[in-house]
Amino acid sequence: MRKHAVLITVLFALTVTLVSVSVVFWKFFQLNKQNYINNIFTKHAIITQIYQQHQQKVDSQIMLEANLAVYNFVLEKDEKDIEIVLKNAKILKKKDFQNVNSSLLFSGNGFYTKQIVTDLTATMLEFNRKIYFYLQSPSSSVLILDEELKPYKYWNVAYSYLVIIFIISVSFVLILRKLRPLIRLRKKIALYGDGDMNVSFKANGHDEIALVSNELEATREKINLILESRTLFLRNIMHELKTPIAKGTIATQMLESQKQKDRFSSIFGRLESLVNEFALIEEVTCMGDKTDFKEYRLVDIIDGAIDMAMIERSSITVEVDAVHKINANFRLYTTAIKNMIDNGIKYSIDSHVKILIKGHELAFESRGECIAHPLQYYIEPFTKDNPSKNSFGLGLYLVDSILKAHNQVLAHEYENGINRFIFA
Repeated sequence: MRKHAVLITVLFALTVTLVSVSVVFWKFFQLNKQNYINNIFTKHAIITQIYQQHQQKVDSQIMLEANLAVYNFVLEKDEKDIEIVLKNAKILKKKDFQNVNSSLLFSGNGFYTKQIVTDLTATMLEFNRKIYFYLQSPSSSVLILDEELKPYKYWNVAYSYLVIIFIISVSFVLILRKLRPLIRLRKKIALYGDGDMNVSFKANGHDEIALVSNELEATREKINLILESRTLFLRNIMHELKTPIAKGTIATQMLESQKQKDRFSSIFGRLESLVNEFALIEEVTCMGDKTDFKEYRLVDIIDGAIDMAMIERSSITVEVDAVHKINANFRLYTTAIKNMIDNGIKYSIDSHVKILIKGHELAFESRGECIAHPLQYYIEPFTKDNPSKNSFGLGLYLVDSILKAHNQVLAHEYENGINRFIFA
């Protein structure tokens, strides 16, 4: 999920925006519709006035119809139609009124005014896309149709909503299209990190992503040029060094003094070992292509390392089952184990190393004092505890470099007089 964090963020923003706009438009639609109904109800208060006057004056139904016709209102008279409308219509608004009827009466005390208050209920209905007004009083009721009035039309709001949703969707599609080069760029960077030195970051365009891609392309070319120059320089240096070392080794055999012969043989031998270790370091640090990595049994790699170390089998105890396998470069991983064997025998008090699997990890145990410095000190090049030891201080540095190329790290722990180095 972390790989697509930007894409997920954009999609989340799109979802939140669409939901927010939808909620706002829904609320606006409800409010607008209610305002429309309220305005109609208020404007059609004349219907209630006409009906109230009809009740007060006790006019005929013909007079009521005539008064309603002036405003294009139609009085529904068919009982079946009235029943259907009242049963199936949707109530839009309902309001109660009080009708006050004043009458002048005579009694023994003279004339007096009598007021009769009658409750009146007005209901606005919608049925078959027509608007009706149903007026009820305790004594009678009427259903009135407005022939000109139409129900609320929501198309204007829906059209505006769809236009805005379309604009937002198109905007986010354009954003996602702009992010596609970024996704491709990430994949190319991953390929370059895996060792494909010929991958091209070049991009067309003048936006920020294209500028970053072109800068990466220029940087890639510079890095490749530096790596090629470095590789060529190191290989030439090592080749030029091997020639005089070989000549010096041959010339050493011509010396008459055995003491001088042994001294020069040791010097040229150390020089040759140093050049070989430099060659391994150059190979490890420049290794990007892992096509030569294959699956091997750990016991086979350990046997190869023991043979390379040229030590007695009695100095090694191996407790590794044949079922344990690893995907590795055989020669480099063998060299790493060989260096650990040499290091363990050299610094142990009994010249013995035990190789075992501890917690699904390869471990090397040897008896001796705990290392004097943190492990990080020893994996730096040309560092060692005892300068008198026959070493260049590159052993653990080379081991650490090989393990990093295999996506592993070197760890150390000390327990009950045992130094334990672990390939974790």
